[in-house]
Order: sequence, then C-alpha cells, then structure tokens
Amino acid sequence: MAPKFSLVLSVTRQAPELIVPARPTPRELKQLSDIDDQESFRFHIPVIFLYKNNSASSPPVLKEKDPVKVIKEAISEALVYYYPFAGRLIEGPNRKLMVDCNGEGILFLEAEANFKLEQLGGAIQPPCPYLEQLTYNVPGSEGILGCPLLLIQVTRLMCGGFTLAIRFNHTMCDASGLVQFVKTIEEMARGANTLSIFPVWQRERLCARNPPQVTSVHLEYEEINNNSDTFITTNPNEMDHKSFYFGPKEVRVLKNQLPLHLRNCSTFELLAACMWRCRTIALQLDPKDTVQFSCLVTARAKDYKMDIPSGYYGNAVAFPAVHSKVGALCNNPLGYAVALVKKAKAEMSEEHIRSAADLMEVKGRRPRHAIKGNYIVSDLSKVPKRWGDWDSHTYTFAEAEYEEI
Repeated sequence: MAPKFSLVLSVTRQAPELIVPARPTPRELKQLSDIDDQESFRFHIPVIFLYKNNSASSPPVLKEKDPVKVIKEAISEALVYYYPFAGRLIEGPNRKLMVDCNGEGILFLEAEANFKLEQLGGAIQPPCPYLEQLTYNVPGSEGILGCPLLLIQVTRLMCGGFTLAIRFNHTMCDASGLVQFVKTIEEMARGANTLSIFPVWQRERLCARNPPQVTSVHLEYEEINNNSDTFITTNPNEMDHKSFYFGPKEVRVLKNQLPLHLRNCSTFELLAACMWRCRTIALQLDPKDTVQFSCLVTARAKDYKMDIPSGYYGNAVAFPAVHSKVGALCNNPLGYAVALVKKAKAEMSEEHIRSAADLMEVKGRRPRHAIKGNYIVSDLSKVPKRWGDWDSHTYTFAEAEYEEI
C-alpha cells in the first residue's frame, strides 16, 4: 500500500514545446553500438533531480534567476554539442538502431508547483508518489522509433528551488552519459564559453567484432527454468515499494556479520547482497528454485582496459550475473550473498562486454536480459551536486526496466 499524504500537491504545466539546437548541426545518420542496441535498453527512464535555492540575495522571481528560462537556453546550447539527442531513432536491416540527426529537438515542459521542497518531506524518496506530477509522458512521445529521445520538465517551486525531470531513451546513453549531458547543461547555464568534457560518439568501439566471438557465459541473457508454481511473475505495481536509508552505523552493523575475509567488500556489494537476500526471503519462493543476481558494471573503469575515451556518453555497461538456489540464499549467513555479488562483479572484463556485443550480433534478434527471478541492481549515486545558486537536495529514479519476479 502506498503511504497517504496530507499535502494536496498541484502542478500547472504549459503546453509542451520542442527545443532545438541553438545553431545548425550536422544532418547525418549515426549508428548505435551493439551494447546500446539490445532489447533490454529499448525503453524510457524518468529521472528527477530536486534543487533547493541557496541564494539569499537573488530571489527566483528575478528574470535572470528563473530556472525555466536559464535551463531552456542552456539545453539549446548543449544540443549543439549533443545534437544526436535532438534527432530520432530509425531501424535499419536486422532492426539495427541508428539516429537520424534531423535536429527536430527534444520535448520540454514548463511547470509551476504550489508547494515548497521542504513540504515534501520523505515523499521525495523512491517510490515518489508525485512522479506523475513532476514529469509527464506527453501522449505519442513514448515510442522508441520516431519519437523525441529526451523529455525534460522544469517545475518551479514556491521556495525558489525547482525540479528537473528528464525522461531519456536508454538506447542513447547510460546513467554516466546522462550525468555528463546534465553537466553540460549546467555549464551552459553558468555562461561557460567551452565545455569541461566534450561529447564523444564513437559507438563503433562497442560494436560486435568481425567475425563475432561469443567467448563468455552470459547468464544475464538466459531465462531461468523453474518448475515450481510459486515462481511467478508479479506485477511490480502490486508489490510494496519502500526506500531504506543505510548510514555508516547501519553499514558497520552489517559488515560485522561478515567473516573477516569479506569485510573489505564495498558498500555497494554489501547492500546489494543484503537487499537481494531479504527480498528473496520476503517472496517466500520454493527453496529448490533458482534465482539470479545481476549488477550493472561500467566498462569505463580503467581496470577493464577498454580505452573508452572521456566524453563517451553511450551505454558502456554489462550485466554480469550469478545463480543461487533459493534455500541456499535464504538460509546461509549474509556472507554467502556478499560472496556471490563479488563473484558477479568479477565476471566483468573487457572480454565479457565484447562477448556480449558479439552475442547481440549472433542472436540477430538482440536478446533481452533475463526477467523471471532476476534481481538487477545499479548504482545511481553519482549525480551533480550543485547548479549555480541551487543546491541539489535529493533525487528519485524510477527504474522501470528492472522488474523481476
């Protein structure tokens, strides 16, 4: 059951409009990589950033501090550099995705809210009950082909802060790529004459080899076959969604439950393992059934020697996975799950992601990651912290792609 709130929230939107690049951009076709172009990424993700006003001397009613005006102009400038975002996706042979860089623009909505940021309280945590107020799926814009690749809604708050909601087509970028684009908008909003990081396309870096060579085992793309009647797919809207805060104290308590050789695990490994185990227990599955853990691991890390240039904003992630019997996961101590999460991360390598790209080519129909029984976790904690006189308060991320059991 979703929590009840006394606040009657109201957001008034203006009619949607298209923002195009501020200056002419190349008209061309750009092919996506085979990592971009997998069935798992053919959807839109909404992300919401919330900012409180940190300027005591410059009230937001002043024209130069109006976040809508500033951000609209900054987006137009940013699209000069990120002009593929202003285009539309089309399909080539074998459903291969490519961008028609036609400069049609991204969708933009201006909105006004009747509340202050502090009035939201804990409601800003996922699952945010006001998601549909702070972002809006313009009818007819939700498709993958021939539709805007970005939809942005900026909502002014009564306190002088604002929310920045971005719905992006996942085939175009991953979380790191989106943050890079948002950073460019921020720099343009501050009046920068140049970029700190210039965008790099070069999607051929993550295309299949010639000839393709599937050299790794890719559990992440294999559906689990369980015979139990209790192993069913549940509508995520019928499940209880909650946010949990883990501070230093909570992390320390969890680590104290681990054997000494695992206490050097990362916070991500610890929390991912804890949530996977607890969630599996709560689902009360047959102990003989098999469940899967997958985590999104970026190939940008220097450890993988992928030589992905700074500025690359395409998808550069893989979903390495591990299996466990339900009974073993639920009945063993937390260290069992932590060891499996570490094993999944260890599967990631340059060869693994190149093999995944080759798999997309070999399969032809571009397989989707496993759904049933698959618990997928990604770390989205790396987000911009400031925007001019506005401080980032928090954000919520609607992760609609990864609904499992």
